Amino acid sequence: MTTPVPSTPAVDKSGDKVRRMFGEISSRYDFLNHLLSGGTDYYWRWRAVRAAPPRGAAPILDVCTGTGDLALAYWKAGRERVPVTGADFTPEMLVIADKKSVAQRARGEAAGIPLKFLEADTQNLPFEANQFQIVSVAFGLRNVADTRAGLREMFRVCQPGGRVVVLEFSMPTNRLLRGMYSWYFRNILPRIGQFFARNSSKAYNYLPDSVGQFPQGEELTGMMQECGASSATFTPLTFGVATLYIGIK
Repeated sequence: MTTPVPSTPAVDKSGDKVRRMFGEISSRYDFLNHLLSGGTDYYWRWRAVRAAPPRGAAPILDVCTGTGDLALAYWKAGRERVPVTGADFTPEMLVIADKKSVAQRARGEAAGIPLKFLEADTQNLPFEANQFQIVSVAFGLRNVADTRAGLREMFRVCQPGGRVVVLEFSMPTNRLLRGMYSWYFRNILPRIGQFFARNSSKAYNYLPDSVGQFPQGEELTGMMQECGASSATFTPLTFGVATLYIGIK
């Protein structure tokens, strides 16, 4: 008789838990993102904006914006006064995003281009349909309790012919690299994260679990097409540690 192999418990992505967890680590979030990625996160966001640049003057929405880095990248890329909105449901993150936008305005960057941050759940966005030329998300879609609900909302508020851009962590496809990365992800990264960002929610244990259980590659592009994309592509970045997805509405 074969003994059944126990399945991996599903990651708890309930709204209250995720909001509390990111609220607790908000003050060290940017520092740890740059440290744990070796600064590669800057490159990943640059690739996202370059692959799906603003066209014309229609607005852009960045959901699960966190401290606003991708929203700010699009804000600076908008050469035709493109309004940008960043939305997140963690107030502590939005406070930091606002401070960063004020600092950039003080330096004269993207002067005059409308930018605002607001509190909103990606599964229930407070916008009418067909508004935004680009709806983006960086390293946040896997934190949405219902991935399909989040994608459906992103496509709903995107204009026909517009683009939904998803930048997300993934697991390398190379077997050797995947094993090494998985070991680092599960054994080293959580300890560094917990040391620098003390929190009761074990946020940096949640990270590898959420990445490991999140759909990637063709599975996620298929999901995007189910939720409103006429076509969708994916591009692995940095040996597959991150992946860039672009869906056309």
